Formats: sequence, C-alpha cells, structure tokens
Amino acid sequence: MPAPAGYTFTPDPARTPKTRADAKSFALAVVVGPDAWGPDYVEARPYLSAEDSWPVLPESCVWEAGTLPATVLYSVTTHSEMPAAHGKGRVRVTATVTVHRTADDADWEMSQTLEEALRCPGQTLREGQRITGLMSIGDPGDTGNNFAHDSINERGKFVDDTVKGEQFYGWTQARVGQVTVAVSSRGGAGQEDADLATSMAKASVTMIGRIEARLEATS
Repeated sequence: MPAPAGYTFTPDPARTPKTRADAKSFALAVVVGPDAWGPDYVEARPYLSAEDSWPVLPESCVWEAGTLPATVLYSVTTHSEMPAAHGKGRVRVTATVTVHRTADDADWEMSQTLEEALRCPGQTLREGQRITGLMSIGDPGDTGNNFAHDSINERGKFVDDTVKGEQFYGWTQARVGQVTVAVSSRGGAGQEDADLATSMAKASVTMIGRIEARLEATS
C-alpha cells in the first residue's frame, strides 16, 4: 500500500475555538506538563507563563517581552525541568500552545518563526544565556510529513555563562489548523542529545494528538 501523501487531517469547523474563552479552555487542555517529557521531569517555577505574554525577537536578536498579536485568541506556555543529578546538569524545557483566529494566521506565525532563525542564528535569551549556531528546517505537511499541516525543527547550542561548555538546544514547532504547538529543550551538561530530542518529540506528539481528538469530526 502506498504511503499517504502528507498530512490529511481536516479539523471540524464546528469544533474549532472561536472566542478567547474557548481558546483558553482548548489551550490549557492541550498543553503538556512534565509527565509528557519523561519520568525525571518536574514542574519548574514559575510553571505557567504570564497571561497574554508574547516574546518577540527584534533586530538586536535579544528576546524581549511583547504584546499578544490581534491574530491570537490565546497562548500558554508551561515550564518544566529535569533537575541536575548523577553528575548531569539541569535540563529546562517548555511547551507552548497558541490558538490563532484562523489557520492562515497560524501559518503566518510559522513563517515568522522560520525567518527568525535565518535572521538570528545567534540569540540572547536573557543576560548570561544565549543560543549559538542555530539552524532551522521547515517541513510542510503537503510535501511529506504526516503528523501536522506544517512543522519547523531548529537545532543549536545553548550557552549559560554559569556552566562550562556548550549544551544541547532544540526547538520544534508544528501547526494543525489554527493551532500551533512548540517545544524547546536546553542543556544540560552530560545529557545525551538524542535523549533530549526524543523527549521533545514525545511532548510534541502528545499535544498534536490532543488537538486532533478535540478537532476531529464526531460523525
């Protein structure tokens, strides 16, 4: 049997979020916590992002706080971590769900994310923490991937001035209809890159599965 030509899921328009209240309920039901990453992960503090927070990356390539775009109904980020143990450093991870007003709005966010990595292969997260050597690859669902309408994978190195050396950095973002999900992982010393990438994939797949369950047609 031939492989399916890309991602074929179609959201039911009757079940898509249309108000901020609907979008908030939807996003909080979809976003994952530490259990989705693995047995050694716990909630970080703070765990949930501030209401209506929206990071932006200006020409300086230094991340800063921005305002929620008018195209976004609701967005939430959870922060989890794997504490340092057994001679290995702490791993910090995030999971984000953003509900846009339309699929076109969500598609535009994906395009902007891809552009950011090309424009800023080196990015400052906050004082003393930065990403270097960032590379980004897009994989739209109509040309091969079979898990989302669009996806982006970014890899680079995470540098923390308080920790010796460069560590793993990964970011994955995917779109299903009007919803985008993103996961990121940073550090830590002594951790295997493959293990961190696997945890990212598990968290992302879990959220995509939750989106599909909530947006699939009931008959």
